[in-house]
Amino acid sequence: MLEINYRLANENDFAAILEMIKELALFENAPDKVLNTTEIMKQEQNLFQCFVAETKEKEVVGMALYFFAYFTWVGKSLYLDDLYVKPQYRGKGIGTELLKLIFKTAKEENCRRLRWQVLNWNTPAIKMYEKVGATIDAGWSNCDFEYHQILKF
Repeated sequence: MLEINYRLANENDFAAILEMIKELALFENAPDKVLNTTEIMKQEQNLFQCFVAETKEKEVVGMALYFFAYFTWVGKSLYLDDLYVKPQYRGKGIGTELLKLIFKTAKEENCRRLRWQVLNWNTPAIKMYEKVGATIDAGWSNCDFEYHQILKF
């Protein structure tokens, strides 16, 4: 039986978290979009929190990175930016356990909304999210400005 420990991440986990962020970007066909570094994460660690799933050998095999946001229609919210489990560890309930920690945090922090995004072609993730009761909203589109675009505006 696979023994997994779930805990809040710390600076020592940033390299493993960044590795998973890059793996996720590769899966999402956007590896060149990852500009983050462990140095940036260290400088900006007050802006995000992250739960990690680690094996008894201390290998980080999953993560749920989140931050608090404010949405005008509802107020304080938790935004789950990335939920990721390494491929060889999927199907073992790790993603569900990480989601449970996110929901527990949202409740404890009195959040009025919990939001995340999923690509419309990521069928396994959509099925998992629908299984836990998520409403998938196809009516909104992202409007993004990357760093260089912000500077140019």
